[in-house]
Amino acid sequence: MTVDVTKGDAYEAALRALHHRDRTEFEIDEYLRSRGFSDDDRSQALEKLRHTGLVNDARFAQSRASALAERRAGNALIRARLAEAGVARELVDGALEVVDSELERARRIVQSRGVSPKTARYLHGKGFSDGVIRAVIAEGDDGELG
Repeated sequence: MTVDVTKGDAYEAALRALHHRDRTEFEIDEYLRSRGFSDDDRSQALEKLRHTGLVNDARFAQSRASALAERRAGNALIRARLAEAGVARELVDGALEVVDSELERARRIVQSRGVSPKTARYLHGKGFSDGVIRAVIAEGDDGELG
């Protein structure tokens, strides 16, 4: 079912969607599609949002990657969350370049939690790579884990 809307309404709806948090073009497009806006109306609204700088996938990727990294996420988790939001791979790669390295983030976690199998499982659950987990556990392991 298509809703009878005017072209200005799609832009206004998109602005409402952006009121509480930054969103990607993909998220805005899906939001407008779910509300019954036509392809043309969605396209025009997105173009206006891009032109005014209200939607910027690179900015979104960097901001979201930083927030996730601060919440102890590994690169795999950050990549997955950004992909879910429709961020292009090259923007994801660029965003990961500006946050602390995965190894550095994992080291901080090991420093606060200690070296243990439980910490290794925690890191795995937070999306850290197996190589990084092995490296940080080995750095802090005094023969305790074998």
